This record gives sequence, C-alpha cells and structure tokens, in this order.
Amino acid sequence: MAFWYDAARYINHQTCTHQSWAWKMHRVVPVLLLAFFATIAFCGEHNEVLKIGDVAPAWSELPGTDDNKHSLAELKDRKVVVVVFTCNSCPVAKEYEDRIIELANKHKEVAFVAINVNRVADDSMDKMIERAKSKSYPFAYLYDETQQIAKQYGANFTPEFFVLDQDRKIAYMGSLDDSTVAKQVKRTYVSNAIQSLLAGTKPELTETLARGCRIRYAREPRK
Repeated sequence: MAFWYDAARYINHQTCTHQSWAWKMHRVVPVLLLAFFATIAFCGEHNEVLKIGDVAPAWSELPGTDDNKHSLAELKDRKVVVVVFTCNSCPVAKEYEDRIIELANKHKEVAFVAINVNRVADDSMDKMIERAKSKSYPFAYLYDETQQIAKQYGANFTPEFFVLDQDRKIAYMGSLDDSTVAKQVKRTYVSNAIQSLLAGTKPELTETLARGCRIRYAREPRK
C-alpha cells in the first residue's frame, strides 16, 4: 500500500505546479502503473491478500467443537494441511460437506481443518458442535469469533480451500472442484493438489476462484 501512498503524493505535487496537464500525466502515469503492478505482485489471481508460495498465516488457541484449543503448530508432523473456511448456514457449504468428509477419510495422512468465522446464530459454537456430531466430522472444526484468521488468508467465501505444503506455504487455494453439484464434477482441484504434494511435486493448477456464500464479516467501525 506504500506504493499507492507515494503515487498519491507524487500526483499532488505535480498538480500544485504550473506545468502543463499533458506533461504532468506523462510523468504521473508511469508511477501509477508501477504502483499497480507492484501491488498485484503481492497477491494472487483471485486472492487480494495471499499468493501461491506465501507462508500460510498461523492460528493458535482457536476453540474447536471437541472442546479443545487448536493451533497450526500442532500439525507440524503432517506433510500436507488442508484449511477450509466453511460454516453451518451456507447452503453451498452444505452441498460440499459430504465431499469434504469423503476426502478427509480418504487421506487420513493429511490434516484437514475447518474454520468458521461467521457470527450469526446458526454459526454459533453450540450449532457447530451439533453439526460436527451429526455428520461425524473426521477433522477439527474451529471457531474464530475475531474473524482475523479468515482475513489473514484473504478468504471471502464458504467453502474456500487452502492447501499447505510441508513448509506450510500456500500450494493451492480456491474451490474444492469445478462444480457445486457433486454429480457434475469433472476436475477435483484440492484432491489433485494433495496427491501432487504427497508425491513430492507441485500442483499443476494452483489457484481457482472459490464459489459459495460470502463470509459474513462484521463491518469495521468508522474512524
């Protein structure tokens, strides 16, 4: 963001001189382009916060439906970690639920972690516990009331997936597969990424656009 700040200062300086408008723009446009490309270099194609290869933000002391506190550090022995931001209330998340459970049961050597950050009644911890028990989740289901971990990952949808390699860097992010309708799935993005990492190679496809319900971020108070 420092690039945009410097660019704005430069424009202000040029505007306050007596030089011609054309000359000003001749000097200003390259600065704006530099600022733009420098900014997008720090984020992904569909993610405004992270890009592939970035170190994954770590969570700690997040309460789970198992009545324990959890952290990313506790998964240090796992070669691959799959983080999914999801919730109880989103119908799209519910459509994907069985597929996530199936994938987690298939790859027991992989750590799956589901995180809910919504603050509505249907996404309360009590409701999460009910959901986890009724569906027999084979993975941790965590709650972050502060919503900070989702913001740090740049997550905007439920469900939205992040596959972390052994160095806990982002190897894939986006959707689970190419269709919300299970019978119409042709490409299994997360599964393919897992298999590549377990085989010691990088995923061929590293980023897709997540699909689902918008995460219900609380409005920031005006300063």
